[in-house]
Formats: sequence, structure tokens, C-alpha cells
Amino acid sequence: MNLTLRLSLFRSLLAACLMCLLLPAARAQQELRIGVIYPLTGPAASTSAELRSALEMAADIINNGAKTVPGLPFSGGGGIASLKGAKIKLVFADHQGSPQVGATEAERLITQEKVVALVGCYNSNVTATASQVAERNKVPFLNPESSSASLTSRGFKWFFRTTPHDDLFVHNFFEFLADLKAKKGINVQRLAFFNENTLWGTETGKLEVKLAADHAFQVGANILYPAKSTQLTSEVQTLKAGNPQVVMQSSYLGDALLSMKTYKELGFTPDMILANDAGFSDTEFVKTLGKDADFIISREVWSLDLAARNPLIKQANDLFNARYKINFTGNSARSFTGLMVLADALQRAASTEPEAIRTALAATDIKGSQLIMPWAGVKFDAAGQNTLGSGILVQIIDGKYQTVWPFALASRDVVWPMPKWDSRK
Repeated sequence: MNLTLRLSLFRSLLAACLMCLLLPAARAQQELRIGVIYPLTGPAASTSAELRSALEMAADIINNGAKTVPGLPFSGGGGIASLKGAKIKLVFADHQGSPQVGATEAERLITQEKVVALVGCYNSNVTATASQVAERNKVPFLNPESSSASLTSRGFKWFFRTTPHDDLFVHNFFEFLADLKAKKGINVQRLAFFNENTLWGTETGKLEVKLAADHAFQVGANILYPAKSTQLTSEVQTLKAGNPQVVMQSSYLGDALLSMKTYKELGFTPDMILANDAGFSDTEFVKTLGKDADFIISREVWSLDLAARNPLIKQANDLFNARYKINFTGNSARSFTGLMVLADALQRAASTEPEAIRTALAATDIKGSQLIMPWAGVKFDAAGQNTLGSGILVQIIDGKYQTVWPFALASRDVVWPMPKWDSRK
């Protein structure tokens, strides 16, 4: 074999070896791993299934496009263009409703799965611990749904929340009661508070007590019940004895269903239940209770009947319904929006370096016209809280959630009071 042929073979072998070495790096550039921590099992599993579906649809739109939602960012697909078309890869973890498990899973996703950012965790008490792990490891954490106000009062640098929090939502309740008196002549004087006892419900209850005092309401009962209760008979008896006109309630799906069944069994019907979203907006709530779910008013951040004001709402919901045979809820719409916001930051960061992603998130300025939410947009303050989010109130009528407040946005008039159980058809 002559020297020229040997050199040619050597070059070919060298090129092949270099290609083998570079292939993993090339593949790595085409995949952006994002860790997602949700309660995939346990009482909130059905809620999490909807959140997961929303995130998977968002990732699919980013990666492959959605011609039916032309005004939505990334609807053209192609992945993250600034990172050579890198595709979003969601890596799911189950926190089982446990703050400790959530923290452990956050650590695993960061150290073993090598995710570039974390999304989660729905339950505020789990978001609190998982985001501490992200903060310690200097990894961006995007929170789409948890509403405990304290999450953005910890001085964290790596935590960003797109949803409004309970400070705004609880104030909305009291603003609604004031508007009800001024514009409808309905005068509510006596309240009761019924909240689950994790971080979310506890913080909500404290703010409700404060605002009730500020606005000179009487409080007939203030009950914190165990979040994983299997019966609520004694608590509802105490609630009933307080004789409230309005009950403000914070419950996840399992306890929301249990409380409603207990109300009916014990014949308890206040004039209204003002629900703090979560379990009351889950698809399974109406599906399980049927007509017994009617007339509940819940705070919300999204409603399908607002599509007349924003065509993206209907376009995105039509796609979601075609894929999963359910509509968006306020929960899943927030999850979808959270991943779209993170993708926007990745696009602007043009890097997978944590600091670059964090800096891009901090500089986020998305207009309301680019969202499926009825918000002015997404823009974070120094604490990582979106300052442009807002809340609405919806009422369940004939199994459908319809906007009843603010009155200027209402698609129908509020039904008040709730009919007694024995007078319902």
C-alpha cells in the first residue's frame, strides 16, 4: 500500500472517529430538557393529567407548529430558533403531594437529568420546597399555577411566577361583594372561611380574616381542615352552625368533592360559596357532581366565554379539545402559558446557560394579545411575580363556567342566592 493511499485511509478513519465524538454533542444541541414536577399520583392526579396535557401540547406547538392557532408565538414550530432549532423535551416527575418528595425530585432532575429549567409544582407547599432546591443550584424555576403569596416574597433570584397570587384573588372576593352591594343591591354581612391546611389554604385564610375585619364583616366560622381528609362531617356541622351568608373556600379536587357531598347530606346551603379555584375548576368537579356543582362561584384566570374578546382563547381551546376531548380550565391554561413564557425566554437567551435564561426571564415583556389568558401580558417584577395578571369570577350554570365578574366582562348575570338543595330540579 503506497503512502498516498495510507494517508487517505488515515484521514477517513480520523474523520469517522471525529464524527462519532461529535454526534452526541450535535444531538444534545437539538434537545432542551425541562423538568416538570406535578402530583401525578394521589388525590390531585386527574388535575395533573390535565396540566401535563397542556404542557405537552405547548411543547408540540413549539417543536412542530400549530397552523390552527396562527397568532400564537411559536405557532410556526421549528423549536427554539436561536438555539439552532433545539426541541423542547419535557421530563416529568411525580411529587405525590409531598413537599419532601418534591424537593428530592427537583434535585434529581437538576443533577441527574441535567434539565435547563424547572416547571411546577401546582401545590404551593411543594412549589416552596422544590424552588428552594432550584435556588440553591442556580437553576431557573417557572411556576405557572401556585398562588400562595409568600412564594414571591422570599427574595429568590431564580423563581418566576406567571399566575396572579392569592393576595389579588382574595381582594377580588371582597371587591366583588362590594360591587354586589353597590350595583345589585345584595348586602352580604356574615362570612365563613373553610380552607385546607397546607401553605395555600392557611395563607388564604389569614388574609380572608384580615380583610373581613378591614371591611367590617361578621365571621361565623374560620375552619382549617386536614388537606387529606376522608370525611368532613364535623367541620361542616361547625360551618353550618356559624350560619354564614357566604363561605369562602380553598380546596383541592378530592376535598372539594367531599365537601360538596357533605353539604348536600347535611342540608347546608349558604347564599353562596366563593371558591378559590383549584379543585372547583378541575374538569372532574363538574363531571363527578353533575348538577350538584351548579351555582358555585369560583375565582379564575381564564374562561372559554372570553373568546369573543380574544380569538386565541378559542383557537387554542379547539386544538386542546380535539386532542384530549376536554376544554382548558384555568389550571391547564396557566400551565400552557407558563411553558410558552419559558420558551420565549429561551429564544431570547439564545443559550442554555442558567444565568442567561434567568436574565431573559427577568426581562420578559409579552403582550396580552400573544396570550390565551385575559391578562394585560407577562412582565416580572424584581421578586419574580408577573405584574400584568388579573382575576375574574365564574359561576357554574348548567355545568358550564361563565364569567360573572367583573361585571363589565360578564357573559351573564350572576345567579344569587344559590337554590336550596331540596328546591333544585
